[in-house]
Amino acid sequence: MISRIDLRGDALPEGAALRDLLPRAEFDVEAALEKVRPICEAVHHRGTSALIDYAEKFDGVKLERVRVPAAALADALERLDPEVRAALEESIRRARIVHRAQRRDAHTTQVVPGGTVTEKWVPVERVGLYAPGGRSVYPSSVIMNAVPAQEAGVESIALSSPPQKPRFEGDAAGGLPHPTILAACALLGVDEVYAAGGAQAVAMFAYGTEECAPANMVTGPGNIWVAAAKRYFTGRIGIDTEAGPTEIAILADESADPVHVAADLISQAEHDPMAAAVLVTDSTELADAVEKELEPQIAATKHVEDRIVPALSGRQSAIVLVDGVEEGLRVVNAYGAEHLEIQTADAAAVAARVRNAGAIFVGPWAPVSLGDYCAGSNHVLPTGGCACHSSGLSVQSFLRGIHIVDYTRDALAEVTHHVVTLAEAEDLPAHGAAMKARFGWKVPKE
Repeated sequence: MISRIDLRGDALPEGAALRDLLPRAEFDVEAALEKVRPICEAVHHRGTSALIDYAEKFDGVKLERVRVPAAALADALERLDPEVRAALEESIRRARIVHRAQRRDAHTTQVVPGGTVTEKWVPVERVGLYAPGGRSVYPSSVIMNAVPAQEAGVESIALSSPPQKPRFEGDAAGGLPHPTILAACALLGVDEVYAAGGAQAVAMFAYGTEECAPANMVTGPGNIWVAAAKRYFTGRIGIDTEAGPTEIAILADESADPVHVAADLISQAEHDPMAAAVLVTDSTELADAVEKELEPQIAATKHVEDRIVPALSGRQSAIVLVDGVEEGLRVVNAYGAEHLEIQTADAAAVAARVRNAGAIFVGPWAPVSLGDYCAGSNHVLPTGGCACHSSGLSVQSFLRGIHIVDYTRDALAEVTHHVVTLAEAEDLPAHGAAMKARFGWKVPKE
């Protein structure tokens, strides 16, 4: 079911050459860009009416309005299964502990006597959060987006999620986002919620409509159309990342339990047929045992033919054989996984040497599933190898660092000759003149 890539024996190549040997899902955002362009512009010019039209076309739902009534949020929370509510509340509690610790305070540095630079951290004014609702619904993503924004101090938070078809005749939840999404919003105090999905939701936040004020930033995972819309609006709004298909890489040696490894590979594969599941190991015995273990575990679960089997058998998934853990580290650093599990002897020491990963899960008792829900960490993470240059969602994602420069006359006089010299070296004499104008057009003596 899952293919093998044998990198044993020969010296591993460097950089891009090694990355090219590793499995990866095809995810052509550029090709999708032209398809979302007319959708985005329709929302720009027609606002809410365009959102209503696209809800009928893409979601099969006829809406009268896009804004979710406050009563629907309250009703969803009231009807929420008590055990699900308790789990969501615990997830929120743990996420707040971690994200509250990420807050930054202003810091002032005295560069010279009389000259200071202060860096203060200011939250964006308004953000639009996106929670997927297609093949699966993710109330956990509501938490992972809303908590860091709230802890950063964002004053205006709106959330959008696709409207759902009625489940039965007279279903009051038909035409609204999934009730568990709405309940999560209510638990978090997010009361501005919209029934809109895909590129049109991103466009709603970017341009604004009659119902929805424009946002400064849009975050949250989604399908390729959401990713393409984020690219389309880059420069107009801030984004977190162009999220691609989810992925797990597991670096494991002979000490790993094949039951755990197989279960964790399957757990990511059940997201989507394009999900990537990669095992990197120096143990052929473990590789054989994991392959053997996949079959009964898959037979015992759901989403087999439409998600798990296509994901595990696709070109994006593989068992990669290496000569040792040292070589395995090079492979996983080149791969830059969204989720990376380390299931080796002395896993903490190995994990400390990882440079590129969205999140690292250490040892047999920290599976990715924990991070998806209740570790306290954030599960909105870079995909497609972007972990080599980007981070997961955090409080910092919603903050802007602003430098405040404060110099006295004497402090400015002391450095004026350097500024004038550099301005003239760059052939920008007016820069130097702006300094000399403050001192009677003469460069102060050192």
